[in-house]
Amino acid sequence: MAQSVHFCLMVAIGLLMATSSSAINSTYFMYHNYTSMTALLLDLNQKYSHLTNLYSIGKSVDGRDLNVLAISANPDRHVPGQPEFKYVGNMHGNEVIGRELLLYLSVHLLESYGTDNEITWLLDNTRIHILPSMNPDGFEMSYEGNCTGVLGRYNRNGVDLNRNFPDQYIPVKNLSHPLQPETIAVMQWIQSLPFVLSANLHGGTVVTVYPYDNLPSNYTDRTTYNRCPDDELYRTISKIYSYAHPTMHIGMPNCTVNDTEYFKDGIINGAAWYAIQGSMQDYNYLQSNCFETTIEVSCCKYPTSDQLPQFWQRNQKSLIQYIKAVHMGVKGFVLDSQGKPISNATITVRGNSHTVISAKDGDYWRLLVQGKHTIDVTASGYVKTTQLIELSSNSEVTVVNFTLQAVTATQATVPVTASTGQGFTIQSNLYLIALLLTSLVGFIF
Repeated sequence: MAQSVHFCLMVAIGLLMATSSSAINSTYFMYHNYTSMTALLLDLNQKYSHLTNLYSIGKSVDGRDLNVLAISANPDRHVPGQPEFKYVGNMHGNEVIGRELLLYLSVHLLESYGTDNEITWLLDNTRIHILPSMNPDGFEMSYEGNCTGVLGRYNRNGVDLNRNFPDQYIPVKNLSHPLQPETIAVMQWIQSLPFVLSANLHGGTVVTVYPYDNLPSNYTDRTTYNRCPDDELYRTISKIYSYAHPTMHIGMPNCTVNDTEYFKDGIINGAAWYAIQGSMQDYNYLQSNCFETTIEVSCCKYPTSDQLPQFWQRNQKSLIQYIKAVHMGVKGFVLDSQGKPISNATITVRGNSHTVISAKDGDYWRLLVQGKHTIDVTASGYVKTTQLIELSSNSEVTVVNFTLQAVTATQATVPVTASTGQGFTIQSNLYLIALLLTSLVGFIF
């Protein structure tokens, strides 16, 4: 009884805190089908042409554009040294709150630029890419008020898009379905830009989920914690979202489907919750520089529209604080002795097997928790350099530039790694091409 009273009190306090923040116009609080969503994105792009770039990363099975709104003081290009961030919503077509939250967030960011110091700084120093709907076909099949059903969850081909990415245990040839158009579009998008941080918004409970999602096939217990090399970092950034949310951090969503569910701090390792193969967050971590989490934002997958203002109030602060987390750890440039950028340099933190790669301008970002870290930087044709750094805070980034000296004839060379436009390795892009070809020819490999 005492626990229940405490929970209700915390919910009430949280909602009061949330409603005190700035609000967007109430006319936006409606469900946007594909036509109205596209119209809103076009309107924002036209009204805020100096802050937005509207582009499509591909099409759904039914030919609907997967539109992305880039929001920044420099929306049309990558600014060297500035991180790229992304939000993805509506991957499951019947989980709709994330879709609406990202539309409201877009409006809020644009309306607040120049008047809100925090958001102005964020847009001046970050490019934010918002994909409100990864599964627009599924959304058109779903219906309001369906809290627990699956109608609209899958894409038009009946495929669960969050089981359609290859991971460390399931190669593309062993996926249960060929790569879908939506999956291919997102994979190409991930490889096309030096994304640093991302979140994928879902519905069905209230919790932030972090990698790994999958387990080796020989694990009989499919709810076993599977730590990735950056487990501490992932728990830190997951709690940034959960603790900025009025109730998520309490860890008791009280969803009618499972009212005893508990998540310590409002976060959980994906495999410890329930193992799934082919998740998008695992793919981001394994095949790019990007760190992604999966954020469940509502118990009901498609609640009635009168509840939309409450969902915005609960998640507004969390959505912004999570974006700010892209500015933590260490960043800088990898340069040669002449001050020219070195793309495709490998940045390795001692004791951590996960590496990141410098982009085409030589810029890099490595999210890290506070503390001491030894960083090694290597590149083809250059001598390895090492630096010990100390990060004093999880709320700010430390700039560290690395200058590499070219190897001489008598020095050992590092393994050759060819470079590509955005700073990813040729091997990485060949891997993606192989995946696409494998899917297209129907698993002949």
